[in-house]
Amino acid sequence: MDIHSDSYKVAALEDQRDAVEIIQNAETRIAQLTGNPVTLIAYEKSSGPES
Repeated sequence: MDIHSDSYKVAALEDQRDAVEIIQNAETRIAQLTGNPVTLIAYEKSSGPES
């Protein structure tokens, strides 16, 4: 999967276990509700001239 944006980048959450756990729980719950697996992607504003 290639996701590209000049204004945002995929958020680096390696050191934020709580955020990762919340996202994983949301993925699980949405999959239960819809019957389809989902992947949620966290974005953060890019630092650069366009932000």
